[in-house]
Amino acid sequence: MLSVEPFGRDELLAALRRTRLRGFDGAQPYADATLELVPDADPEQLVPAQRYVLTSGVAQILELRAALLPHGLDPLSLDGGAWVVFADAPEERVPVIPPIVEQSLEDDGRTVLLVNDGMHRVYAARELGLPIAAVVVRGVPAEYPYYARALPDGWAGVQAFAQLPDGFEKKSYRVPDNYKALFRQFNEVFPGVQQERRKTNPDHLRA
Repeated sequence: MLSVEPFGRDELLAALRRTRLRGFDGAQPYADATLELVPDADPEQLVPAQRYVLTSGVAQILELRAALLPHGLDPLSLDGGAWVVFADAPEERVPVIPPIVEQSLEDDGRTVLLVNDGMHRVYAARELGLPIAAVVVRGVPAEYPYYARALPDGWAGVQAFAQLPDGFEKKSYRVPDNYKALFRQFNEVFPGVQQERRKTNPDHLRA
């Protein structure tokens, strides 16, 4: 690791407020929402929409935590975020921010705190039995729901894989024929924070 450049919660929340959707002419679903950095969220109360984690991704989070703790930074307990530069990629600044959780009204009438970004971080916190700092977003316009539904059985519905199997449907999409329109583009405000995963969804969801 070459450098760690922390930034505060005000900068974090201001940047996230500018997040745009991939569709809907780049609408900003968080522009008038309430964004709060919760320092000690219970991972069990944060509901996944994604049906999997990669074991390598969880290991990467734990390795990052071990590397950052000597610098006084815990990726599971952030009061803002940090730009990190690693020795093996000195030209690249990697953002480390808390998971992003969105209050979501589900089809069955439940209102849940849905894990929007940071699935592997929340899973790692659960494995360690630790709370996690998370950005909680409330008051998103009803026309811009998160693009996938909460898993009905919560964390029990999440499988851990070394590699995603072909044909594995990652999420239950609210608008299957155009689910990417509701995708939150966090990479635009924190480049590199969203990792591209191997495409495994059935053919009708691969567009």
